[in-house]
Amino acid sequence: MIRNFFRHLLESIKSLKRNSWMTLASVSAVTVTLVLVGIFLAVIMNVSKLAEDIEKDVNVSVFVNIGTEQEALDQVKNELQKIDHVEKVTFSSKDEQLKKIQDAMGSAWQLFEEDSNPLYDVYIVSATEPQYTKSIQKEASKLADVYKADYGGLSSEKIFSISNAVQTWGLVGSALLILVAIFLISNTIRVTILSRQREIQIMRLVGARNSFIRGPFFFEGAWIGILGSVVPILLMTFGYTQVYLQLNPELLRSNYSLIPPDSFLWQINLLMLGIGVVIGALGSVISMRRFLKF
Repeated sequence: MIRNFFRHLLESIKSLKRNSWMTLASVSAVTVTLVLVGIFLAVIMNVSKLAEDIEKDVNVSVFVNIGTEQEALDQVKNELQKIDHVEKVTFSSKDEQLKKIQDAMGSAWQLFEEDSNPLYDVYIVSATEPQYTKSIQKEASKLADVYKADYGGLSSEKIFSISNAVQTWGLVGSALLILVAIFLISNTIRVTILSRQREIQIMRLVGARNSFIRGPFFFEGAWIGILGSVVPILLMTFGYTQVYLQLNPELLRSNYSLIPPDSFLWQINLLMLGIGVVIGALGSVISMRRFLKF
């Protein structure tokens, strides 16, 4: 068993050398496929992470009618705290709201001071879980002295729908790329089989088992997958790290972040290596089905 293993291993390496151009074509196909698959996976995982961050950061803004007295403001706060699944209620006066706008927009809003301030006093309501945000918004909008309650529903729902679309189409695209790679590898190994068809026929005539004949071709496909995964692994390791270092500081200003390289790069690299080996092995199996009876 061990002797056959090393025999098949050596035969597969010799076959790769004999068919160097076809091997290069297959390795290139696997490389391109895995680079795109790696990019898709990184994008899908980070879009999902950002969508979760945005979802967790969604609060309900409860705008109180202009001119509401302090006693009524306190009553609104008490009513908000009684709503189910409310975790925290924070008050922000219209002057504080104006200051934020002035800091962000500049001198154009300096005209709106004191009595000229057109903004509303607002309560920022945080939910215990993101899924309760919408129900809290509905309950808050029914309270007395409340002008409106808003949680950016349309914007948030658009972000979540975009996230779902990226995940779905990213997975579909990855699957199509993998199928193309399997097709190319199966054609490459088929050429190798055709060049050794007489040898295969002789082995079958002398009673060699199908598993013994398939061995070198199976390893050949696996080698193609391994070689094809080297460049994608290097690109993901160094490329994603650079993207993370460039983009993450900007996202952190908005309380969002990308997935740190150390926490998931090894998983993606290991997955790409596994996909490469599986692609190569499947291409080999598909090719051998035409020449051997299972």
